Amino acid sequence: MTEIALLDGSIGQELVHRSGDAATPLWSTQVMIDHPDLVREVHAAYFDAGATIASTNTYAVYESRLDHVGLGDRVDDLLDAALDAADAAREAAGGGRIAGCMGPLLATYRPDLMPDADVAAARFARMAAHLAPRCDLLLIETVSSILEGEGALRGGTGHGVPVWIAFTVEDHDGTRLRSGEPLSEAQALIEAHRPEAVLLNCSRPEAIGAGLPIIAKSGLPFGGYANGFVEVAEEFKKDMPTVDSLQHRADMTPERYADHVMGWVDHGATIVGGCCEIGPAHIAEIARRLSAGGHTIV
Repeated sequence: MTEIALLDGSIGQELVHRSGDAATPLWSTQVMIDHPDLVREVHAAYFDAGATIASTNTYAVYESRLDHVGLGDRVDDLLDAALDAADAAREAAGGGRIAGCMGPLLATYRPDLMPDADVAAARFARMAAHLAPRCDLLLIETVSSILEGEGALRGGTGHGVPVWIAFTVEDHDGTRLRSGEPLSEAQALIEAHRPEAVLLNCSRPEAIGAGLPIIAKSGLPFGGYANGFVEVAEEFKKDMPTVDSLQHRADMTPERYADHVMGWVDHGATIVGGCCEIGPAHIAEIARRLSAGGHTIV
């Protein structure tokens, strides 16, 4: 049938859940500081479930985020810790790829906070230069606006590894970015920078299903990995939020999530996985369905 790249699921939320600690604005970065072995364990769980790509726990490891809590001087150490954990899990699994994860510079779902593209590009480039030598690809995640995508692609390309970009769309309108801009307007950005793949992530699976036909028009490999939240609450969009304000969606079982994913595959998606609240059991069910359907997981 088709070769499908199977990403892992949630890294940050899975770490928070496994740690048992109270959520903090530093999210999974705090867990990595307090429980470094957990990061490797989470990566290993996804490899065991059938994922072929490990996303590094570097989503929020930027000076612009860490400076708020006096940890801006630890960026390099934390990036290395995340890379070491992914490396160790891959070695134990006997193979797989590592995706260097690059999230928003300041806050998730906050396109209003995005700095000028020149400033953003320099900050993204700093992280990309650190990650790229130890990664098989760079994964720019949860892009909420055209401006954010511009800065991220300018900073993320040119480091010797493929770049994948993932946009996040409105929870109840998958044809629009979180900024309100039509998702179709990202086409010019994609044509200008030519990433190796275009994805949708960290939105409800129903919204991703609505947006995939739009990004499919890029002619590039495409796909998606949804979250398991009811929706992004307004409370989460305030300064220094914690994930406590985001409600887990109880109906998003591994079977139901896999139904969505297989629908995406039926419509041409070749890169799939999971985001926040989508765990190893969900990835294992997707792997089972893909194999049963005659697809090759790569």
